[in-house]
Amino acid sequence: MKKTFLLLSTAFALFTNCKNEKAPEQAQEPTKTYVEESHSFAQPNKAVITHLNLDIEVDFNTEKVSGTATYDIKNNNSNTIVLDTKYLEVQSVLANGQPTEFSLGEFNEQLGKPLTITIKEDTKTISVNYNTTNKTEALQWLSPQQTADKNHPFLFTQGQAILTRTWIPIQDSPQVRITYDATVKVPVELMAVMSAENPKEKTKDGVYHFKMKQAISPYLIALAVGDIEYKPVSDRTGVYAEKSMIEAAHYEFSDMENMVAAAENLYGTYDWDQFDVIVLPPSFPFGGMENPRLTFATPTVIAGDKSLTSLIAHELAHSWSGNLVTNATWNDFWLNEGFTVYFEIRIMEALYGNDRANMIALIGRQDLTEEIEALKDTPEATKLKLDLKGQNPDDGMNSIAYDKGYLFLRTLEETVGREKFDAFIKDYFNTHAFSTLTTEDFVEYLNTNLLQKNNITFNVEEWIYQPGVPDNQSKIVSDKFNNVEATLQKYLDQNSVEDSVTKEWTTQEWVHFVRNLPEDITTDQLAMLDNAFDFSNASNSHIAMVWFEQAIKHNYHNNNVDKNIDSFLTRVGRRWYVETLFRAFKNANRVDEALVIYKKARPNYHSVTAGTIDKLLGYSPE
Repeated sequence: MKKTFLLLSTAFALFTNCKNEKAPEQAQEPTKTYVEESHSFAQPNKAVITHLNLDIEVDFNTEKVSGTATYDIKNNNSNTIVLDTKYLEVQSVLANGQPTEFSLGEFNEQLGKPLTITIKEDTKTISVNYNTTNKTEALQWLSPQQTADKNHPFLFTQGQAILTRTWIPIQDSPQVRITYDATVKVPVELMAVMSAENPKEKTKDGVYHFKMKQAISPYLIALAVGDIEYKPVSDRTGVYAEKSMIEAAHYEFSDMENMVAAAENLYGTYDWDQFDVIVLPPSFPFGGMENPRLTFATPTVIAGDKSLTSLIAHELAHSWSGNLVTNATWNDFWLNEGFTVYFEIRIMEALYGNDRANMIALIGRQDLTEEIEALKDTPEATKLKLDLKGQNPDDGMNSIAYDKGYLFLRTLEETVGREKFDAFIKDYFNTHAFSTLTTEDFVEYLNTNLLQKNNITFNVEEWIYQPGVPDNQSKIVSDKFNNVEATLQKYLDQNSVEDSVTKEWTTQEWVHFVRNLPEDITTDQLAMLDNAFDFSNASNSHIAMVWFEQAIKHNYHNNNVDKNIDSFLTRVGRRWYVETLFRAFKNANRVDEALVIYKKARPNYHSVTAGTIDKLLGYSPE
């Protein structure tokens, strides 16, 4: 989420341009000038945190996390250091181990409260003793009934974009990269895992120790606690899940090592040692979250045929674009996601071929068209570089950053040639490893190291700083999708179905089939397709979601579809799916029906999802 801010200091620019090797164990970035940040109270140019030592206890009875966050700091001649907090209770603060003055500022609905701590010139550490509250937005506490096994409670965090401050007092800006250690105490029957070096089995006393030696942005600090098990896929990849899901998850993600190898062949060494995935309960609000060393994933990708594993490729790609090279502010979010979608599709192409990669890309292109149409009254929101001052940065986490960003990079690749573009991307990751960039930093690097170097003219300014999609966009073509469209038309013309044609179709082909149902399709035709393919009972979550969207849109009520839509929305908390279906209700003028379902489903949703649907449906919780 974006606006033009100050550039990095000359010293840092010189450092990143001449650096040849990555330094994953370095505790912090070199001295730099941090850019203006509208989504954090922190003033890192005055005093900045460099390392966190977290010592906390997780209490499922009170649904609180409590303990101490101790920071190593770098003081640049300031008498205060400012941390971000939201809905936290702060009991005491130490500086160099001694009590010091502190104050909490006025509450801001988006940002929370600044915690201003008095320090001295020689202050090296600060410690904050605190606990979370029942308003903490990053944490979701789940009862046993909300889990797969239904035996024990579960807890997970979601820090992106600015929610880490709701469970840890911290300088919650992506440009403040830190290393961390943690000691976490949980009930003995549960296991704790973090975005760090992780245990493979439960301890006897419920105490777990973690270390993240590579510097990461605060939104990537993550914790999950539950009755989970681990099963390796390879020496450096594996899955965590509840017992009833571990085998299915292991099968679904059995290509993880191949994905890592394919990614390394494209853009260089994987720098995080381990790549594991934890399958969370269905209320997790995203498809996946790229927490370093431990991707958080929704169970909705467990399809039984590996057809939705592009999500894992996406989160893996974040190990380079996002985790290794990070957007400096949320105005620059497209730098994380546009690169990641591009990299994801290249991984899928390397493993599964060009046809599958182009189908995934075309579905994203369709999503982009829908997003631009939804934002037609606010065209400024369709720029890659955004200005989200005064807004929740979550508002910019949509198809523009992901799919317009991808289309920009794909168009660049086709313009300069894949060989040159791949060399550029690889150098980009190597040069800026373990650092943060603004859009302006990237544009300068792009012009110097790719366009000017190869005497190429490209409309970079139009792509990044203007709304919509430029005319020179890449044209993505899929013969398989053309066949899908022809098959659909044949079925509708003949008013009958020949299912032998579709027996080998992939999930992507089925999604395209359903999404291309004509506006004037009749309920009889919907029933014909439903009876032939049992869409209303689809076990594949993506197919189910696009079918339910069509059913809502066209007021199709046959075949238990209403019951299954209700069940889907109550059980699944993935925001993309949930928002799509509730928006369909709204567009069909069926908000009253939507609210009946939503009031029942809302307690199962993470705050990220609930906040979006509250706004969409105009719902105010009591």
